[in-house]
Amino acid sequence: MPAVAVITDRFIKSAELVAQINGLPGYKFSVIGHPIASDDDDALRLKAEIAVKAIVPLLMERAES
Repeated sequence: MPAVAVITDRFIKSAELVAQINGLPGYKFSVIGHPIASDDDDALRLKAEIAVKAIVPLLMERAES
């Protein structure tokens, strides 16, 4: 089942390392700005929209492979 991880920009290097260790070098993520814990609803909504814009093409790519 195709899936996309959503991470904050602070954890890109960690996520890349975990992907590589798990046999998925070059795995593409949906990346949003860090932090999210202190964001209000409007900021979270904007970050969700950014995430979805990356998620949809990645899911389509993964569904085709």
